[in-house]
This record gives sequence, structure tokens and C-alpha cells, in this order.
Amino acid sequence: MASSSARSRRRADAERNIANIVSAARTLMSSDPNATTDDIAQAAGVGRMTLYGHFRTRADLVQAALMDALRAGEETLSSLDLSGDARDAMTRLLASSWELVAESAALLSAAEAVLPAGRVRELHAEPARRMAELIRRGQEQGVFRTDLTAAWLVSLVHYILHGAANEVRAGHLPADEATNVVSRSVQSVLTG
Repeated sequence: MASSSARSRRRADAERNIANIVSAARTLMSSDPNATTDDIAQAAGVGRMTLYGHFRTRADLVQAALMDALRAGEETLSSLDLSGDARDAMTRLLASSWELVAESAALLSAAEAVLPAGRVRELHAEPARRMAELIRRGQEQGVFRTDLTAAWLVSLVHYILHGAANEVRAGHLPADEATNVVSRSVQSVLTG
């Protein structure tokens, strides 16, 4: 029978391996959505068997990497001051959101390729809730349009952010202009 210290050591090793694998997956897939599990295992310093022992499928690994990116993003977004005029708050939210989207656009592309339809949207529930609350507040303040629902406007913002990320990756939109383009596009949609 294994001692409790041996089990604790194995558990700590497993947790460290999982963290290393997720970190490697997030890093590699953020630059190449087609990074292989072999590349990820090598970058994590583990063998393929160890990787597959923790993540049975590529989809499981991609989801874990995306969830890790979303957790980190949530730390950034939840600390934003969204008080005051909704237009100004939206500009601040978009600037931070854009940085996060730009950083993980390729990872998002990998997730959309392997996760079931709707799963990526489910994982974005908290950022979508925050955006919807701000849009509703802007509608109440009379600065955002009311002829479209907040839910639809959140979807439009989502499409603009991810569309801009695709344009930057394709070389059609200079990265240093993207924040301004995204903000102006979203503000024009929100104000009508």
C-alpha cells in the first residue's frame, strides 16, 4: 500500500504536469491553432502518454487551454472600472477585451474547430453577461440604441472582436490600428 506522502507526491506531480500541459497548449495554440499534441507534450516536458493520460482527446486539451485563457481574461476584465458614462466604460471594456481576443485568436480558432457547436459561446458566458449589463445600462442612460436587444448587440460585439482578430491574423488589418477600429465599429453599432 502506497504511503500518503507517496500519493501526495504523485498527485502534486500530476497537477504540475496538467498545469504544464495546459500552459504549453495555450502558448502554442495561441500562435498556431494546428499545433500538434506531440508539439504540446514536448513543450510541456512530458510524454504523449502522460498528455493523453490527462486529456483523452485533442478537444479536451483545447477546451482546457481555452478555459485557462478565459480565467486569466476574467481576472483582467473583472477588475475594470465600468462605472460612469456607458460609452466611456465600453471604450475601456473594448480595449481590454481586444487585447485578450488578439492574444488568443488562434486558440479560439482551434476551439471552434474541435468543440461542439455552442460550447465556445457557453465558455464566454461571463464576459457576455458583463457586456450585456453594460449595454443595458447604456440603453437606460439613453446613449445606446434600444431598437435592438442587448443580447443581439452582445453578439454583434462578439462578431466584431473576433472578425477583427481574423483580419489581423490574415494581414488585412494592422495590429496597431485594431483597437481603434474595433472601438469605433462597436460604438457605431451601439449608438445606431
